[in-house]
Amino acid sequence: MAAKKMVVIGGGFGGLAAAIRLRQQGHDVMLLEKRDQLGGRGYQYHLNGFKFDGGPTVITAPYMFDELFAGSGRKREDYFQLVPVDPFYRIFDEHGRHFDYGGSPQAMLDEVRRWSPGDVTGYQRLMQRVEKIFDRFYQYTDKPFLHLPDMLKIMPAMIGMGTMLSMYPLTALHIKDPFLRKIFSFHPLLIGGSPFSTPSIFALIMHVEKKWGVHYGMGGTGAIVEGLGRLYSEIGGHLCLNTEVQEIMIRGGRAVGVRLANGDEIPADAVICNGDVTHAYQHLIPAAAQKPLTRWRLQKLTHSFSLFVIYFGTQRRYLDSQLAHHNVILTRRYSGLLRDIHHGKHLPDDFALYLHMPTRTDSSIAPEGCESFYVLSVVPNLGAPIPWQEVGQRYRDRIMQFLEDNYLPDLQANIIAEHRIDPLHFQKTLNSYQGAAFGVQPSLLQSAWMRPHNRSDEFPNLYFVGAATHPGAGVPSVLSSGKIAAELIAQEG
Repeated sequence: MAAKKMVVIGGGFGGLAAAIRLRQQGHDVMLLEKRDQLGGRGYQYHLNGFKFDGGPTVITAPYMFDELFAGSGRKREDYFQLVPVDPFYRIFDEHGRHFDYGGSPQAMLDEVRRWSPGDVTGYQRLMQRVEKIFDRFYQYTDKPFLHLPDMLKIMPAMIGMGTMLSMYPLTALHIKDPFLRKIFSFHPLLIGGSPFSTPSIFALIMHVEKKWGVHYGMGGTGAIVEGLGRLYSEIGGHLCLNTEVQEIMIRGGRAVGVRLANGDEIPADAVICNGDVTHAYQHLIPAAAQKPLTRWRLQKLTHSFSLFVIYFGTQRRYLDSQLAHHNVILTRRYSGLLRDIHHGKHLPDDFALYLHMPTRTDSSIAPEGCESFYVLSVVPNLGAPIPWQEVGQRYRDRIMQFLEDNYLPDLQANIIAEHRIDPLHFQKTLNSYQGAAFGVQPSLLQSAWMRPHNRSDEFPNLYFVGAATHPGAGVPSVLSSGKIAAELIAQEG
């Protein structure tokens, strides 16, 4: 294969995966990142001696990282360390009681039995069904769906196995206890979907966790990003930070390079965009070069909810709390809350929270004697007219008071570092359409072939990687998108 000039826009996990694989193929690769660090949603903030991971903290399918390093004759563990986390999640109900969701089959049975003895058999049936879904469909998570026949060939199996049924109804077929139904249907929230609209083919995520575990990168997700960046540089990849792309240049129906915000032009034989597809068609690709139908269709897609995230560090440890590394705090109003978040036009009064407490596993990311956290609340995207600049502080105060009252005594008096992001950050900094945190929502009609494709339908040498394209959000899927793009380029020769 003749070496070609490749430009990759965006240094998130998808862009890094694509750039590394393309460099391994022998191409001349230029990776452009508009921020001062790599990572995209995995950007790491450094504040008062604390390291706060900006985005993904649940690391699964570690073999996918191993593959990237093996492709260059290297070992992943020489670049960063992954350690298993158990339980995977500690999930709390509205009364503060918790369920430890982990990888041990016996421990899970014991937890189900402790909570609802009558659901043990149903839980076992549910897990058998989840494993069958994984066995049948996981093979497609790193394959492109560029053409309708790609979708049609899996439709009989989807119908036959009932995977078009949404996650919550699938769980409810097997589980009777209301809280256990929430526990075994919440995984779509990790990829920007609703348990009530995300097809149960995505239940395979549960088996991915069971098969390979849930891991944490020592030093934070930022250490993983740093390791990938180091690999990319060592194998000869070119990197430009603080470099914003203003335009993907199109001539003769093909991408010919990019124009930077400073006016410089970088020619390319192919362009790989690790960014929101809708944003790219709205702001990077000249309107005159597009088919109007494409832009209209992308705008009509339903985009995911957004996130409100507070990163905070305390001058004391909370080792005597009930909290684990990964905590999910659910409320009684489950379906109604999620409906308000996905379709409502206001900020709900209640919230569902994910509380990350990485110093449970890794004390190195905080000063000695201190604790590091982030708390994440799912919120409507900017399709809802919420004045975040006005309400952000009040919303922050409500969340922190809730944590102080229920989980972290004297929290606010002990905070010595704090930062937060909201939907405006996702729109302005991460270039996400409507501030959607996960790109296009993973619904039945927005998955596989019906999701934005990894290769542009209009421009044959323009490729997309990241959460907004196939196969979707979540670190394994985003890494897969980079693999898909690189393999499509290799097939072009």
